[in-house]
Amino acid sequence: MVTDLRVFVTLNPFNVYVTQPKLQPGCVLRTSNWAILKQRNLLNNQQERDCKQRMNTFGFTGDLESNPTINCIYQNDSAANLFINQPGTVPAPTRPETERF
Repeated sequence: MVTDLRVFVTLNPFNVYVTQPKLQPGCVLRTSNWAILKQRNLLNNQQERDCKQRMNTFGFTGDLESNPTINCIYQNDSAANLFINQPGTVPAPTRPETERF
């Protein structure tokens, strides 16, 4: 799932404005699957090199067959998953098949 929103910042006076978020289906690609984008001419060597240098990966929304929106994205684990191990909740069962992409 992808959340698209825009943030506007004014400096004098300082204010932050956020658009209504839009949810849409999306996909994060592992580095080993970048070839899919290259085979379809959706990614060139320079884009791949730039994203790889920053140790990022690619994500896309839309259909790969009809003009998808592709972005170099950064994984942020700083907040972890706040839904797991909360007081009063039952631990999620471990299922190895959900760990394979």
